[in-house]
Amino acid sequence: MNRFQLSLAGLLAALFLPLAAQAQSLPDLGGKTVTVVTENAYPPLQFVDPKTGQQIGWEYDAMNEMAKRLNFKVEYQNTSWDAMIQAVSDGQYNIGMTGITIKEDRKEKVDFSAPYMHSEMRMLVRSDESRFTDAKSFAALKDGLIAAQPGTTPFFVSVYDVLDGNEQNPRIKLFETFGATVQALKTGDVDLVLTDGVAAQGYVDASDGKLKVIGGPLGSEDFGFIFKKGSDLVVPINAAIAALKADGTLDALNKKWFLDYKMGQ
Repeated sequence: MNRFQLSLAGLLAALFLPLAAQAQSLPDLGGKTVTVVTENAYPPLQFVDPKTGQQIGWEYDAMNEMAKRLNFKVEYQNTSWDAMIQAVSDGQYNIGMTGITIKEDRKEKVDFSAPYMHSEMRMLVRSDESRFTDAKSFAALKDGLIAAQPGTTPFFVSVYDVLDGNEQNPRIKLFETFGATVQALKTGDVDLVLTDGVAAQGYVDASDGKLKVIGGPLGSEDFGFIFKKGSDLVVPINAAIAALKADGTLDALNKKWFLDYKMGQ
């Protein structure tokens, strides 16, 4: 090996040493089984591929990669959003993932991971909607209806940022799943659905031109995985999230699911 080759080898070693050290520093969970629950209702974060019936999405890829690096086996389960936080709090599942906004009141029931994604609340409407263009003009449309899941960030934004602060406002129609709110929007039973920008764009891209996003962002939010209070999985999952951010894996997943996947639909 000549001097140039030695120098090049040294340079490459220096470049990859931080990543290698980071990988080596991750905890080893010894092949334990970890039960992860989701709703499969937020494309492209997690959903059922209509072509194959497989559970796929950004969060599945991220969780599978963390399982590989931390040496644990994932067992996926499904439940509704309204049951998820309590079920994880009760220890029925080890981790919950479904684009869950990190909020102080939720921290009273569950522990959160470090944020793995930042998003903004957006207005999802039918593509032919012309009666309103933003939150203010929607509020002025007296017969306009919003669909939401009770207890979710979109519900509270609908109540306090779009309407009048009355949680019993009859203009808010409640549904058990996010998918049901979008279906109600498509069929004309409601006029507006609020959701994070990630899910909104995913539904627009899969709607064959039937849906669109209007107005500006109504607020920002960070997503995290949830755990039973005191869970010993929080520290290793946080370490894995940091590693995935540092080595570009999360950026690659963003490109795969928010650019490449949409372009291929």
